[in-house]
Amino acid sequence: MSEIRVRFPPSPTGYLHIGSARTALFNWLYARKHGGTLVFRIEDTDAERSTEESERGIFNGLEWLGIDWDEGPYRQTEHAADHRAEAERLLAEGKAYRCFCTKDTLDAKRKAAEQQKTQYGYDRTCRDIPAAESERRAAAGEEHVVRFKVPDSSEPVAFEDEVFGRIETGRKEIDDFVIVRSNGVPLYVLSNVVDDHRDRITHVIRGADHLPNTTPRQVLLYQALGFEAPIFAHMSLTLDPKKAKISKRKHGAMATVGWYRENGFLPMGFVNFLALLGWNPGEDREYFESREAMIEAFELEGLTRANAVFNYRKGDPKFDTDPKAIHINSLHLRAMPLDELLPYVRQELTRAGLWRDEFEGERAQWFCDTVELLRGRYTRTTDFATLGRPYFSDDFEFEDKALNKGLRKDPALKQHLPVLADRFEALQPFDAEQVEACIRGLAEELGVKVGLLTNATRAAVTGQNVGPSLFELVVHMGQQTTIERMRKAVDRI
Repeated sequence: MSEIRVRFPPSPTGYLHIGSARTALFNWLYARKHGGTLVFRIEDTDAERSTEESERGIFNGLEWLGIDWDEGPYRQTEHAADHRAEAERLLAEGKAYRCFCTKDTLDAKRKAAEQQKTQYGYDRTCRDIPAAESERRAAAGEEHVVRFKVPDSSEPVAFEDEVFGRIETGRKEIDDFVIVRSNGVPLYVLSNVVDDHRDRITHVIRGADHLPNTTPRQVLLYQALGFEAPIFAHMSLTLDPKKAKISKRKHGAMATVGWYRENGFLPMGFVNFLALLGWNPGEDREYFESREAMIEAFELEGLTRANAVFNYRKGDPKFDTDPKAIHINSLHLRAMPLDELLPYVRQELTRAGLWRDEFEGERAQWFCDTVELLRGRYTRTTDFATLGRPYFSDDFEFEDKALNKGLRKDPALKQHLPVLADRFEALQPFDAEQVEACIRGLAEELGVKVGLLTNATRAAVTGQNVGPSLFELVVHMGQQTTIERMRKAVDRI
């Protein structure tokens, strides 16, 4: 096989959508698996909607995901002359023609087709205008577009897709489509073909939404221009449970890569989740410890025909995105080397105003131990600044469950808790074994269940009703902090 060359050609007209990120990821994986080349091409021909902000968002998103490229970034507008030249060649060879139909005329025909409940398709009004007349009208400044002349044939437009197999489209289903706008700017359907040919792209890996219309038209253009068509591999679509395409308009910011970056997802955790949208690595495998492991497993044969389901449930108070994304991220949060996790935690604490210089100074070991203690219970890095706030600050809220099931379970705790605090103060050494013995001993003296004292202590120290082992927890928080919080919490009983 010759060198594999794939491309990622985003349009800088908005955010980096998770669908676009998945396209970039699959192209990147395929290139890296086979020692190929990934070409990064910015398709910026839509001047009105293309923005520098969107472009920066694409770059930042790819960098966060760890997706690099080998060539580019190229800009489609830099090669506009090539696109126009190929359109002129098609005109000169009689494979395209100028269409002088006005927008009002076309709109009227489309409306009439809708009223008659028939499918609208361009009726080839201008297809047979003599070349001389076409040249004269264009030279006189009459507005027009350029349409591709779909060859008349009973043979379908056919190609082999690496995912969906042989695809055939009847030529009657393809009208003479526009390849150059009335302002002289070639459309994507042509520019994309010209660019892929120039960049020697061997494999086009993109979404299945291109299958019905774009790809058959481009196959015709490859043939008309005398270019060798690449190998196509169309990825299944990513839909919500109601079978609607995931979009920012419908699903909000969580459809963007930036949302995951800002909401505590680790790059590898999100990449791992993205890869499973439309790819089955086999053996029910879901967890990939690294990009290298993913590269080793990736093949186009694993891409699925069935649409991937992004299990987003709007308004769900428990899951603000797909639960599977959260679960996979939690696996990476627990498994990644601690020294790699610490910078992410520091970033979250800094954003929340909880970071202290002592966490990398005299309390550096305590900070490391705290992250290690907590990460097995958390799913995102943001949890360290929200759920983990009581570990890094004395300023924290008490959960209702902690108050009701812990501190307010029994009015007698108003007397029991200060006694327990006094006994904690006398403990030497203050270790888990001594703490447990102290609590159990007092419970026996008072004739109460151990759980009454442990739940009250947990609530007093963290404001929460769940967490790490209580005995390990209070030792980690320290004797002084534990005692001070227990005495202070008495007022809430």
